[in-house]
Amino acid sequence: MLARQRQAAILERVRAAGGVRVTELAAEFGVSDMTIRRDLEALHERGLLAKVHGGATVTGAGSADEPGFRAKSVRQLPEKAAIAAHAAGLVRPGAAVALSAGTTTAELARRLVDVPGLTVVTNSLPVAEILHAGGRPDQTVVLTGGVRTPSDALVGPLAVAAVRSLHLDLLFLGVHGIGERAGFTTPNLLEAETDRALVAAADRLVVLADHTKWGTVGLCSIVELAAADVLVTDDRLAPEGRRVLGEQVGELVLVGSEPGGRPAGEETAE
Repeated sequence: MLARQRQAAILERVRAAGGVRVTELAAEFGVSDMTIRRDLEALHERGLLAKVHGGATVTGAGSADEPGFRAKSVRQLPEKAAIAAHAAGLVRPGAAVALSAGTTTAELARRLVDVPGLTVVTNSLPVAEILHAGGRPDQTVVLTGGVRTPSDALVGPLAVAAVRSLHLDLLFLGVHGIGERAGFTTPNLLEAETDRALVAAADRLVVLADHTKWGTVGLCSIVELAAADVLVTDDRLAPEGRRVLGEQVGELVLVGSEPGGRPAGEETAE
């Protein structure tokens, strides 16, 4: 296959799925990872896709655009791994916790499979599947009902009703964007309502968001910055973000990461 033909096929896959991984494309086309990276670079230079760590996604869109779970799953992988590793340390055996939808919360779920006696409430299909497939027999996983979104969240009146009667120790909330005035945001109106119900049900709110979420504003606000007891992000957060978030959230935790997602260090700004 000629390079131009391969690039056209790659572009079709990005547009259909929202995102692709270098390793998957290399296996599919029978070429090296380096060849795929050169293809992605060529398409990126033409403005046809956006390169991300480990793959590519569709180019940027407006505040109401909602990327699919697959598209988001190839972005900021080391940062998400480090954030999830820190968040897992906040969970104690026997706790009742909620995990909202998102790729960072899904990464956290992978680190909770061995926590004894854990009860997890989630509106995320991937989170529920991770814990169902790999979790301990003494864990309980509660999956809300609702309407499925592109990010594999269950939202709407059924999801809200399922959450409202619960009392949870912790909520780990993944967000689409963070703004000084807008607070924590999402592009989906129904997801914002469902997330607010989760916030109301939990004693403590821990927001998980990598540095790229700062300055991105989705269509709808979930809660204001001050509502977060803890915000765990990575140490690539912009100085302005550090200042604003350090002043407004209860505790700002900055984690570093090495290639492969291993935590490289942590610092706390209060």
